[in-house]
Order: sequence, then structure tokens, then C-alpha cells
Amino acid sequence: MAAGVRDWQLRHAGVERLSRDTYLPRAMSGEVRSRLAAVLLTAPPGAVASHATAAVLWGVEVPLQDRSDRRVDVTVPMTSRAESRRDRRVHRTPLPDGDVTRRGPVPVTTPERTWRDLAGVLAPAAVLAVTDQLLRRGVLRSDLERQLARRPTGRGSARARAVLPVADPRAESPMESVLRWLLHEAGLPAPDLQHVVRDGAGSFLGRADLAWPDRAVLVEFDGDVHRERDVFVDDLRRQNRLVAAGWTVLRFTSADVLGRPDEVVAEIRRALR
Repeated sequence: MAAGVRDWQLRHAGVERLSRDTYLPRAMSGEVRSRLAAVLLTAPPGAVASHATAAVLWGVEVPLQDRSDRRVDVTVPMTSRAESRRDRRVHRTPLPDGDVTRRGPVPVTTPERTWRDLAGVLAPAAVLAVTDQLLRRGVLRSDLERQLARRPTGRGSARARAVLPVADPRAESPMESVLRWLLHEAGLPAPDLQHVVRDGAGSFLGRADLAWPDRAVLVEFDGDVHRERDVFVDDLRRQNRLVAAGWTVLRFTSADVLGRPDEVVAEIRRALR
């Protein structure tokens, strides 16, 4: 306004109106950090990035989300009357000082608090994926346990308590964690993660996402990268080596894990038998 720009001049393809009195260049609208900065301009004092938005700031991917929902998550003081809008999802829970830190200029919930908040809004499989990633990034299991002890009841407490013992920092992808939770819920034996397979002479044959060495069964989750030609060729060669060495190798994609989970469990159960 100080530069003489009027509202009507902002109504063009290069600018997105996020909310009341808030605009963002459309080229930046896909960036969570840019959307968060815009939201914080009109958020109440004490607002903090939280939940899935905080996870992004901590470098954690939250699977199984509705990708069309681009709202930013903020937690506001209990006394605030702020409401959710088209660009933000407002949460109201107590925020002790120890649960808030900063990522650069942005106030954000700590990784442990972010985990506890997400346990209240995500499915267990997604909570496991978040937990695995946090442990892999150096967050201590004991710190998560302390965070849960501080909020031992309420929304998500049972979910967090069920997921935490299953979490493993060796998991290398969120959908691998989702698959592991699927098998856990089905009552299958816990697999070994990132299992290295060698032949009788000690030569390296491959490394598997999930393995049951006593049954000679390997399970792989193939993400998008496995469609690339070089990766695809390497996968086939490795699979041939493993099968020739007597291993059963099962490979699944997100279409399998999300679209036909019962069949995935049944196939793995048959292989383990």
C-alpha cells in the first residue's frame, strides 16, 4: 500500500491470496516456509509453528497426508481467540517454554513436542514413520518418553504409547515404516531392518529393507526412485543373486501397501510359513 499498490492490482495470476489481507507470490506458494511466514504476519502473538508444519521444519516427512490441504499448522496461546482460516489450521494446547524453540527466525515446537502433537492427529502408521525419522535424526527415545510422560493422557497418548516400542532408527523411508506397522498390526514376527545378506564365502549379495533371516525371506519397499533405469537394472541383478542363494524376495510399492494391504500381509505370511 505504501508503494501505491492497490488490492485490484494483486488480483492476477502471479499472486495468490492466502487469507484476509495476506498475499504471496504464486511461485512461492508451494513452499511451506513461505506460507508459514505469510501466516505468521497475521497470527496472534505467541503463535508457534506446530504439528505437520513443524515436522517439515525439522526435516521430517509426514506420510499419508492429504496433499491438497496446504494449510499451515500453528499452535496459539490458550487465551487466543484466533480461528482456523483457509491458509492455517489453529491448535490450542498449553505450550510450556521447554516445548518451544526456534528454527532461524521462526518459533517452532521442539521435535519431541512435535511428535507428541502429531500422535494426536495422525494414523498409527504415520506416527511410526515420524518416530523412525526423529530417532534417525538423533532424537533420543528417552526424550520422547519424557514428552509422553508430561502428557500421559488425552488425544494421541495411547497411539504414542503403542508406536514408540516399535520405532527403529534404521528405517530408511516413511513408507517402509508404514509397511512395518501394517505387519506389526497383523501380528507377524518383527523383521530385521536393513539386513545385509552374504553368501557362504562372505561375499556381499545385497541389503534388504525388511528381513527374516531364519526364514530366508526378504521384503523390499520400492519407492519412485526404483523406476529409474539404472536403479531398476541394479534391483533385478540383486534380486537374481538373492533368489539364486535361496532367499524369497517380495517387493511392494505404495500402491500395494495403501491399495491392497490385506493381500500384502497375506503374501508375506505365506512366505514366512
